[in-house]
Amino acid sequence: MPSRPIVLFTDFGYEGPYVGQMKSVLNHLAPDAPIIDLMHDVPHHRIQAGSYLLGALFEDCPPNSVVVAVVDPGVGSDQREPVMLKVADKWIVGPGNGLFSNVVHRTTGVEASVITWRPERLSASFHGRDIFAPVAAQISCGQLPANQACDVSTVANLDWPLDLSEVIYIDAFGNAMTGRRATTISGDEDIRIGDVTLARAPTFADVSPGVAMWYENSLGLAEIAVNQGRADQEFMLSIGSSVSTAKSKA
Repeated sequence: MPSRPIVLFTDFGYEGPYVGQMKSVLNHLAPDAPIIDLMHDVPHHRIQAGSYLLGALFEDCPPNSVVVAVVDPGVGSDQREPVMLKVADKWIVGPGNGLFSNVVHRTTGVEASVITWRPERLSASFHGRDIFAPVAAQISCGQLPANQACDVSTVANLDWPLDLSEVIYIDAFGNAMTGRRATTISGDEDIRIGDVTLARAPTFADVSPGVAMWYENSLGLAEIAVNQGRADQEFMLSIGSSVSTAKSKA
């Protein structure tokens, strides 16, 4: 049986050795597994923003894949346990700190387990390399590490809403992605940022350069943009900035 693809989702950034160290472990333990760098610029330490990003991205991860998701400001403490979730034919491995909450909200039949396996060498600050990568490699190769089944409510924050009316990510163009699915905003509603109201546009070409709007992005989320400009600078947006909706003016 071929190795399962391994998908990486972290807040490590692209600088420094951390992503490379994880991939070195994966290559050593699961040399035949395809490794996909889904995202390494999840907002640093922002578990909730990471949860909504992961929830939107998870559906398009390859069938039978193992997703290693790490946004773990509490690493090495007793604030959370290392966990793995089985979601249909896919697995997710990472910290049980709420990062998987939106995946749980969006899916059914999730099976959760606390990872009880530990390596001989365990850093207090890098469980991505020492626990999550080796566990993902084991699953990819058709093995399960030592684990204890648990209720999914112990590893996911079920009080978080299905949709989050906040900015969860700002891309290189200055576009501000929200945690709200575009389908939850009716055709007669605009997005509001403070006192500013933004109308929906199907594409960037539907507004003139310099004009702000919101649109449904490729993940199905509402995203705020300025055509050929930067919405984050124009509206002073950052991770966690609140947005709301209002009825469109006739």
